[in-house]
Formats: sequence, structure tokens, C-alpha cells
Amino acid sequence: MPEVGAEVVVVGSANVDLVLPVRRIPRPGETVLASGLTRGPGGKGANQAVAAARAGARTAFVAALGDDDDGALLRSALGESGVDLSLVTTSDAPTGTAIITVDESGENAITVAPSANAGLTLSADAVAAIGTAKIVLSQLEIPFGTVQAAAGASGYFILNAAPAAELSDELLAHVDLLVVNETEAEAVAGAKLASLLDRVPAAVVTLGAAGAVVLTRTAGEVRVPGVPVEVVDTTAAGDTFCGVLAATLASTSTTESDLTNAVRRANVAASLSVQAAGAIPSVPHGDAIDARAAEVCL
Repeated sequence: MPEVGAEVVVVGSANVDLVLPVRRIPRPGETVLASGLTRGPGGKGANQAVAAARAGARTAFVAALGDDDDGALLRSALGESGVDLSLVTTSDAPTGTAIITVDESGENAITVAPSANAGLTLSADAVAAIGTAKIVLSQLEIPFGTVQAAAGASGYFILNAAPAAELSDELLAHVDLLVVNETEAEAVAGAKLASLLDRVPAAVVTLGAAGAVVLTRTAGEVRVPGVPVEVVDTTAAGDTFCGVLAATLASTSTTESDLTNAVRRANVAASLSVQAAGAIPSVPHGDAIDARAAEVCL
């Protein structure tokens, strides 16, 4: 069990990122030359856990890492950010790996080898921590059964439905807040954003530089504008958004007005993350987020 009761528990993936800067992302069958290669900590779950912790929430991470150098790298990066690792298990499989190509505009293409992530299950201590957390956050780079078990054990469950996938009614019945981009939204509920509310009580659709849309059954659709910035690397933008959203809701409430305010703060955090290279290295701290939010009058 975490040493101090976690406000946010993130159940998810952890990968080492191999990042290849390219002039443009290759088309099918095409070879392009990268200008370099960097290795760093990442994975959707790890990124989100770091984002929640740096945003100010007591955060525990449920994940599986290999007994290898990549696992050690991730443990170090997570620990340095204040993430509680007492629920991270060691797998016989190697640590997950992501190959990321990033073009000159900051856009990316990612291929993931799940490895240890594919064997992640919930221990009794993990279930207990999930049950007492204010917010539980998960994604889809781990087995669906594990995501569903976490959803069923939680009091308030946020699902970042990424990578895009069709989701069962059985899983969505336990989702309190769905976070998706436009592509992922279409995979869940078709082309109309409002139809997401037929499946979940609340949703946030992220729109990149255009901001986000908050959808609730009583307030309908609320648009939150983006924060214009010079983009370097978008790799961790969505994960930063989700982690900061979870941390902010944990410190306030999950009412509609607080949800919209939390989305505004998460938007600012994501705008900061895209101005730096890498995944975990680009995730901002709470003081930087709030200073920037004050500057843009959110």
C-alpha cells in the first residue's frame, strides 16, 4: 500500500521512449533518415502519473516494469517526480518500449511494444488503494481486463481511451469521465461529440491547439479555448492534460464547474509540455502551470 493515502492512483503503462527526430514522418514503405536518437522515460501511464504528481497531487502508480536498465530508468524518473512506486511490480518480461518519430512541426508517430505492460494485473493492495483514492486514472496501453477491474474498484474513474479502441458497455458503465481526442471519440461513439453522453455521464474531447470541449448531461457542451504556443514536441501533451486534470479534480471536486476549470488548467499544462522535447522531461510543475494560467487570464 502507498505510505500516504494517494489522492490520485494511475493504473497504466510505462515505457522507455526511443525518440527519432525526422524532417517528416515516413509514408508507408518509405525510409527517412533521423537526425539523432534519444532514450528517455515515458509511457502513457508513467507520463500521467508524473503530471499528476508535479501538479500537486499525492499520486501512486500501478504498473509493471522489467528487471532491466529500462525499468531502473523509469523507477528513477518517477521517484524523482514524487510518484509513490509501492504498487509497481517487477515482471519477468522486459520493460515496454516505444519508438517515436517526431517531425519538424512537433507532430509524432508512435509504435509501442507493450512487453511487461501486457502482464499488468491488480494486487490486493492495488485494489485497496484504488478504492480509497479520490481519482483513479487509466488508459488503454494495458490489458482491458485490468482497466475494467480498476474501474470497478474506484469511486471516481477517468478513462483516457487511448490508443483508440471500441469500448464495451460493461467497461463504460464504470467510467465517470471519458477523455479522448477527436479520433478516439469517433471510435467510441461515432462522428457526433454529443453522442458520447449516451455512453458516459461526462466527457472531455481534446482538440490540440484548439483547446477542448467539456460535455456533461446537464450543461451540454462547453468550449475551452487553447493556448497558442510554439510547438517543439507533442508527445506528452495528451498525457500531461490527463494527469493535471486528475490532480486538479482531486484538489477541488468533480462538479461541472470544477471540471471546466480543471480542463482550463490542464490545457495550460499541455501547452507548456509541447514547448519542450521528450515525454516525462517536458511535463511541467504546478507552479509553472499556475503562473502561465494567470498570464493567459484563465
